[in-house]
Amino acid sequence: MSDVNRDQVRQIVEAIGGKENIDSATHCVTRLRFVLHDDSKVDKKKLEAIDLVKGSFANSGQYQVVIGQGLVDKVYKVLAEETGIQEVSKDDVKNAAAKKMNPLQRTIKLLADIFIPILPAIVTAGLLLGLNNVLTVENLFGEESLVAMYPQWADLAEVISIIASAAFNFLPALIGWSAVKRFGANPLMGIVLGLVLVHPGLLSAYAYPDAVGEGTVPTWNLFGITVEAIGYQGQVLPVLFAAYLYALIEKFLNRKVHDSIKLLVVAPVALLITALAAFIAIGPLTFAAGTAIADGVIWIFNNFGWLGGLIYGSVYGILVITGMHHTFLPVDLQLISSDINGTFLWPILALSNIAQGSAAFAIFALTFFTKKQDEKLKGLASSSGISAWLGVTEPALFGVNLRYRFPFICALIGSGIAGLLLGTNFVLANSIGVGGVPGIISIQKEFWLIFSIGMAIVIVVPFVLTLLYGLFVKKGKLED
Repeated sequence: MSDVNRDQVRQIVEAIGGKENIDSATHCVTRLRFVLHDDSKVDKKKLEAIDLVKGSFANSGQYQVVIGQGLVDKVYKVLAEETGIQEVSKDDVKNAAAKKMNPLQRTIKLLADIFIPILPAIVTAGLLLGLNNVLTVENLFGEESLVAMYPQWADLAEVISIIASAAFNFLPALIGWSAVKRFGANPLMGIVLGLVLVHPGLLSAYAYPDAVGEGTVPTWNLFGITVEAIGYQGQVLPVLFAAYLYALIEKFLNRKVHDSIKLLVVAPVALLITALAAFIAIGPLTFAAGTAIADGVIWIFNNFGWLGGLIYGSVYGILVITGMHHTFLPVDLQLISSDINGTFLWPILALSNIAQGSAAFAIFALTFFTKKQDEKLKGLASSSGISAWLGVTEPALFGVNLRYRFPFICALIGSGIAGLLLGTNFVLANSIGVGGVPGIISIQKEFWLIFSIGMAIVIVVPFVLTLLYGLFVKKGKLED
């Protein structure tokens, strides 16, 4: 803890309105997260002038202060000592923050709480699928694929493919675990529920369209009702709604059933009722709804791809500020499991990441034209630009671009133009993975050239616009 300046921690407390303004606090990998009694008491300019602080923003009922990976936990410990606040979990802080949210914000938070915990598995799967693409696609390093040129790598590629596809093949199990946990029930039973919905004894959702055409869809007779015996591989909505029902039943039974027989009654009854409801009603209805949503989004991009790409690219940075970008994760996953076998939203997201980084690099360049050299800003702008190009935009977005506003707008312009290009050409990603420059390995091979042109746009346009605006409109003055 010797590398933490205690005086600067005290300055942070003072800048957010003093310890009496803190309702609760915790931290994540890079940020201090506060629930404050009154956000208006925060002196943002004073806060961000502290050397430890790399940016700050209010979002979803929390006031978040960007400190940096590795250092934030040490700062939090000093903060706890200085203020006397008790160390609480992120869930406790989120629950406190939820009291300050409107219904829309609570819905967005709910989706974020469910999907963010499973993102590491999805991102890992996306990266490994990208690696598998490098090994197996043709005309990348020659007329043949790498595994064709070097057959000894074929088995390795097959193993990588199995590992990478697991998260997508058993996606309902991941969502079931996270959703049931979020709804306050036993998360292990959420895994079981998800696995029930993708059981190999069911007709795979991927084979369902062909089976419908051939008239070979298997059925059950349940209580006099004909029910299709199909699985929900790659689907999002069926397991979400089923998890909510399971949690309701489990919590009800836990209140009513005597402790001596809970093990024999609660989980078996809750799972049986939920599974029956899922196969009879929840699954068919939500499967149709999810398909309709995917078809609607695909129709928009098929008929107005340039407009959809322009809008999504232009507003994605704004969605990140509000937290609404989390609502598109289920749409990405639904598109991947649809007939097009890919998502056109994720490529635009990846380029939006790069655009924010390019604008931050322009601010780094502008510091050399200012009379007063700001070493802290130089370090933050350069490091956050690199981070954004690797897919993590928070330091660049909240620490640099929103601080001066015009870099953020220039980044939106660049990502909007690139989004128009990608939307016009219906560029698809095989999976959602890491954003930024590495995101190209998730892009389907036939779109690599177009995606590379889009990447050039988001590297050049935000940088040049930000630099020119800073030099000729702001005249090199970087006041907040």
